[in-house]
Amino acid sequence: MTVSPEVSAHFDEATNTISYIVKDPASDHCAIIDSVMDIDYAAGRITYDHADALIAEIEARGLTLDWIIETHVHADHLSAAPYIQQKLGGRIGVGEKIMVVQETFGKIFNEGTEFQRDGSQFDALFRDKDTYRVGEMTCFAIYTPGHTPACMVHVMGDAAFVGDTLFMPDGGSARADFPGGDAGQLYDSIQKVLTLPDDMRLFMCHDYGPNGRDIQWQTTVAEERAHNIHVGGGKTREEFIKFRTERDAQLAVPKLIIPSLQVNMRAGALPRDKDGNLMLKVPVNGI
Repeated sequence: MTVSPEVSAHFDEATNTISYIVKDPASDHCAIIDSVMDIDYAAGRITYDHADALIAEIEARGLTLDWIIETHVHADHLSAAPYIQQKLGGRIGVGEKIMVVQETFGKIFNEGTEFQRDGSQFDALFRDKDTYRVGEMTCFAIYTPGHTPACMVHVMGDAAFVGDTLFMPDGGSARADFPGGDAGQLYDSIQKVLTLPDDMRLFMCHDYGPNGRDIQWQTTVAEERAHNIHVGGGKTREEFIKFRTERDAQLAVPKLIIPSLQVNMRAGALPRDKDGNLMLKVPVNGI
């Protein structure tokens, strides 16, 4: 925590996602966390306004992009990782359990044998406690399953990017009812995050402005431990599992889950049909 990276947040209103540019304070190198590719699902149209804003900032600041990190396979927005990589370089990284996600959803979307289920679409597959570098800054990944089997929290100096493992204290936690999700695992993963130093900065992947407040994305371990409405104040594992299970049963399916999973399990690449045309599938009663 002696290193304090510069963090630039970019909020995507369409998906309530926050993407980050994280700059090593000792160099001009940076990473991107959880980029967004824009989609008009009804029209079947892809655009790149959100990604272009990230690219423009990096270019304007004269930064070198080392990593494009996915905290997990998102079910509510599409990754722009390949588009950004084509423009700026960098390596695309995700948790090694992506293979579990690919196997699960490869069956649901009836992908053929040409769809590789070994994570080879990504440049790096992180294991628990793996380290990597952004410029001169050493970073590490923490395996945090529960929301999905491939979730990881990425710690860069005094900043941790928690994906969907946690929301802001008044937002609680992410759902655990997707295929491969588990409320008990999610509770255990959150406890791992809450053992980080009290003043560690935590950056959320999503915020929905509960009770009409302004959108927020940064808090601390101490604030989450004391005030998180789902796990704070010493709530037990059993209490959390009961609440999370009951709450998840009331939640609607994310509106972009079908395109998001197909794209994100491919590291942000759009699937193609047998003739090479960009094409998304809609499994009926499959999710």
